[in-house]
Amino acid sequence: MADLLSLPSTFVLLFTISVYFASSSQYLFSVNASVTPINYNLYHSSGNLMEEIGDLVRRHPAKLTMETFKSGNKGYGAEVAVVTYCKRERENDERSKFRILLSFGQHGRELITTELALRILSILSEEQHLPSMDLATLNSTLGKLIIKVVPMENLNGRKLVEGGDLCERRNGRGVDLNRNWSVDWGKKEKDYDPYEENPGLAPFSEPETQIMQKLAMSFAPHIWVNVHSGMEALFMPYDHKNTTPDELPLQRMKSLLEEVNLLHCQKHCMIGSGGGSVGYFAHGTATDFMYDMVRVPMAFTFEIYGDGTASSKDCFKMFNPTDPSSYNRVLSDWSAAFFTIFKLGPHQLDEIHSKALDRLVSIDEYLDGYLMDRRNRYGKKMEVIELGMQEVRIYFRLFLLSLVLLMFMFCSRISKSKCTRPIVSAIPL
Repeated sequence: MADLLSLPSTFVLLFTISVYFASSSQYLFSVNASVTPINYNLYHSSGNLMEEIGDLVRRHPAKLTMETFKSGNKGYGAEVAVVTYCKRERENDERSKFRILLSFGQHGRELITTELALRILSILSEEQHLPSMDLATLNSTLGKLIIKVVPMENLNGRKLVEGGDLCERRNGRGVDLNRNWSVDWGKKEKDYDPYEENPGLAPFSEPETQIMQKLAMSFAPHIWVNVHSGMEALFMPYDHKNTTPDELPLQRMKSLLEEVNLLHCQKHCMIGSGGGSVGYFAHGTATDFMYDMVRVPMAFTFEIYGDGTASSKDCFKMFNPTDPSSYNRVLSDWSAAFFTIFKLGPHQLDEIHSKALDRLVSIDEYLDGYLMDRRNRYGKKMEVIELGMQEVRIYFRLFLLSLVLLMFMFCSRISKSKCTRPIVSAIPL
């Protein structure tokens, strides 16, 4: 009889539990459904993209070459592929050409940037064409250039994104590669988020950054562009403070960016310094290093897409177009923008470059690293006095910190020994 009476209550309990789990699973499903997955109908996987770029290079050996650089430390390794465009129809001194260095995919979640790298290389090989530029004009422009393209700087981070962590921007061991450079490295703002901005244990602690540093300093580009997504903007230095370069360098960079904004952004791209325009300062960035230390005359960060309506958790949608029309528009507009830079960049730099070579060099300019720029242009050994001084200062600070800690431990030990020493009477008992 007791068993019969308990049946209704048992049934009610089981029914309640089943309804709860059904509603919970429905809630979880709805939350997961709001997160947009990678659309592989539009986007290449990292492996497929690099394979396609490799095939492109093999089909056009007279224009394209590719090298893969590897580095590692403390059990972590990375590799960075670099594609070089340079026409070899006749013997030319590559150092006499106008040099451009482009980096894509520094943050793993920004897949659209690597797609743009592939599109630009396809146009350079002439397998695809820009509707707005005739072939003769294109060949005339490109014959004077040597362009190095890093299609995917952060391969390890990209693989984490493809594994399901769609919001990951850092490398394979959790360091933001755009905070790992030496200019103003390690400073943390009040809103510092280690998931977003972890600068690493020291400047150039990461193999990817080490490879990029060596590439930049050996190549000595006239123009550097670091390509990102998250908004639509054309940034010049500086990222770590609310200022821009002075006088002629500012005029040249701003003039070029305004032309790109007019022709390809319909004037809606933000222009200015990264630190003064975004709303927060970024310390230890690649572009600030390129401008201050490598002395690249024109150093930029481009943001090529952003969906401001997307949830902060819906990272694929926030940083990448998700429909075919938007995807194709971004690639068409921004590939055209880069070819405008290829065309106008050398003209913008003629005046500033000639003045930089002709003016006298003071001892202050020497110590600021001016000779690194001057000697780079002639292919001689680069001088990195300022970079060395920054590293010396970092190690000196670490030495002082270690010294303070040792003194503290020593004093604590002495104090403890005094407190625990037995009291001995001066008068024998």
